[in-house]
Order: sequence, then structure tokens, then C-alpha cells
Amino acid sequence: MTTETILVVEDNEQNRILMRQILAYHGYTVLEAADGLTGLEMAREHQPALILLDIQMPVMNGFAVIRELRKQPGYLGKCKVIAVTSFAMKGDREKVFQAGFDEFVTKPIDTRKLPELIKQILSQVEPHEPA
Repeated sequence: MTTETILVVEDNEQNRILMRQILAYHGYTVLEAADGLTGLEMAREHQPALILLDIQMPVMNGFAVIRELRKQPGYLGKCKVIAVTSFAMKGDREKVFQAGFDEFVTKPIDTRKLPELIKQILSQVEPHEPA
């Protein structure tokens, strides 16, 4: 069982509930934010092992959040971030990777594939102590 913390930044409450249930079932501690600015503040405060970041959100969209995250010193600037979006076209995928995201998942979320993807990404992360 894992104790890693994952931050879910998603404006749609039903999507947050689904991701929380999936992640909690797999033993992760889940933090949630309903907009990008709150998500960025929570990332700074809690320094999660991974962030699931919706692209289209109010206040601050996912692209603005990833730009700010990548400017951060130390661990947070390198934190693993998965883009969560309803866009699925080839050009959109490339844009996500160019922006600095580590991976890309589309909605609706595949409840079987998401935990495996997270496990794979987290296996590449060196353990750290939150600031």
C-alpha cells in the first residue's frame, strides 16, 4: 500500500469524485482543487508526488499552472504532472508535452489505465520530503 500524495486539480466535481475514488482505492492520499490557482497554491504548500491537472478550468487554466510550476525551484519545478483533458487530437497531445506535462490522459478517464499510468510515472520519481 502506498502513501504518496496526489493532487487532483479539476473544476468538474464529478470528475474529481471519480479520480478521488480511483486513487483512494489504490492507496493514495488525495488532495483536491477546483481551479488552477487554488491547485497551484496547494502544490506549493503540499508538494505532492504527482499532480493530475485539468487543462480547461476557471481562474487559471492548466497551461498557466504548468508554466508556473516549471518555474519553481527544487522538487516542485520537476514534479510529475499529468494533463487531463477532453482534447484528443494529435496536435493537442504535442502541445501538452511541449508545455512541460509528463503525460496525457483524456476524458472520460479510463479507470483501469489511470492507476497503472500513475504507478509507472511514480516509479521514476525519487522520494522527497515535502517542504
